Amino acid sequence: MIKKVTTALFLIGFMMVGFSQSKTISKPLKVYEKDGIKLKSYHFDGLQPYLNQKNDTIYVINFWATWCVPCIKELPHFEKLNQKYKSGKFKMILVSLDFPKMIESRVIPFIINKNLQAEVVVLNDPDANTWIEKVAKEWSGAIPATIIYKNDKRKFYEQSFTEEELETEIKSFIN
Repeated sequence: MIKKVTTALFLIGFMMVGFSQSKTISKPLKVYEKDGIKLKSYHFDGLQPYLNQKNDTIYVINFWATWCVPCIKELPHFEKLNQKYKSGKFKMILVSLDFPKMIESRVIPFIINKNLQAEVVVLNDPDANTWIEKVAKEWSGAIPATIIYKNDKRKFYEQSFTEEELETEIKSFIN
């Protein structure tokens, strides 16, 4: 009897550890749908798995908003490099920080107008003071901000990129 209880406790503990280390993407808070575009909205806890995948893929995560002029200026560079590298082990995710009331009126029309092909998600978590340092301890919260990572190699950038600067950083993860 004690052996069965011990085995059951071990299995429950093993399953809990396995689930806590899972990097699966959570169910979104809401999925916006308009004009053929589906846009998922997450609290930070739902977004966090995007920031911590452990595999041999290069992840480029850019935080932006339609009201951020430097963000809008650099997005074509991100989109162009996404097209260039997406056939390999490369994933680009554009995290919109627009307010929820702007998603259908500004963000989705912007995605259509700019023909964004990279995955776009919305971070809908007003408690920025708790999640900013979880993204990067050095982040002041200003945008644009970008993380590039592959497994445990990770760099954070609180700046705008030219296409050449961004590609140089991406290539540093390829080599």
